Amino acid sequence: MKSIFICTHCGEKHPRSECFRVGEDELCLSCAGMLTILCDECQTRIYREDNQGGANNVVCPACFERYFTRCDSCGAIIRNESAYHPDWDGQTLCEECYNDLEGSEPIHEYNYTPELVFHGKGLRHFGVELEIDGGGQCGVNAGKLLAAANAVAENLYIKSGCSLDDGLELVTHPMTLDYHLQEMPWAAVLETARSLGYLSHRADTCGLHVHISRLSFGCTYDQQEAAIARFLFFVEKFWPELLRFSRRTQGQLDRWAARYGAKLTPREQIDHAKSSYAGRYTAVNLTNSETIEIRIFRGTLKLNTLIATLQMVNHLCEVAVSLYDEALQEMSWYDFLNLVQEPELIGYLKERRLYVNEPVLTEEDD
Repeated sequence: MKSIFICTHCGEKHPRSECFRVGEDELCLSCAGMLTILCDECQTRIYREDNQGGANNVVCPACFERYFTRCDSCGAIIRNESAYHPDWDGQTLCEECYNDLEGSEPIHEYNYTPELVFHGKGLRHFGVELEIDGGGQCGVNAGKLLAAANAVAENLYIKSGCSLDDGLELVTHPMTLDYHLQEMPWAAVLETARSLGYLSHRADTCGLHVHISRLSFGCTYDQQEAAIARFLFFVEKFWPELLRFSRRTQGQLDRWAARYGAKLTPREQIDHAKSSYAGRYTAVNLTNSETIEIRIFRGTLKLNTLIATLQMVNHLCEVAVSLYDEALQEMSWYDFLNLVQEPELIGYLKERRLYVNEPVLTEEDD
């Protein structure tokens, strides 16, 4: 009697010669044609639903585990030898997705500027450049810092720093002071930087630069020039106090943020600055068309120091915009301190012995 078998799927009897095995199952010719397919790699018959490849490539689970992986971005199947593993991203990518991602590497060249995103209502925007060093110029670290900064909004991008040994430059998009203090997740960014082994204050290579929109000083060119002149005059007039506030040494400022030299009036001050052709490595950099940049501050990973610095810059802008030249020329440092009400800034001024003579205890800056 001719040998027969019962099909696992349809339950009918069929000649053994028409049996197709799939694992422990035995299928008839009709069911096998409908339900199964051959692996392109090893010719093993598998159920169609177990195909790890796609419509144009059939891969059984065993061959997939041995020879293939999937793109983390688009889900496409990739041969192991054709997969890309960018060390700064931690993903496995196909060639197409890798090429798309390559242009968005998190560490940009020093001269990179994206399309800017302005945050907060008002005309006075501050763009912060915070240098951190000692933790590596590493794409994986940069990705973690960006994740901390940009979870809710596009706040931060990262560049390589020309003055750094082994670090990064964190650059914010333009933000109002209120946005910096209330919306920008500075605490998370600074904590992430510390957890990754970065330093800023103690690295000796790092600065904290603040770009100030020219619109902060007025809507017309003449208004802006007059107020910027007063800003420059204030910086030069109170250079000893701002030097102490900055946490920099005079030698560091001479190299990265040199003063122009004090003049008798704000008008003379800006004329002198412009005629000096001193470039961007000045205390107040005037070489940008849309901003001025104050460069005197030392880097920090301490939140209160960062907040106090931004509050100080905001007060300098207020003085420059609201006072006449003569009033600024007559102003004393203690007159200026009477304008300060923010607890973070008052605390920091006390730490630097710029508010009262008694020192206060403070945590060491990173």
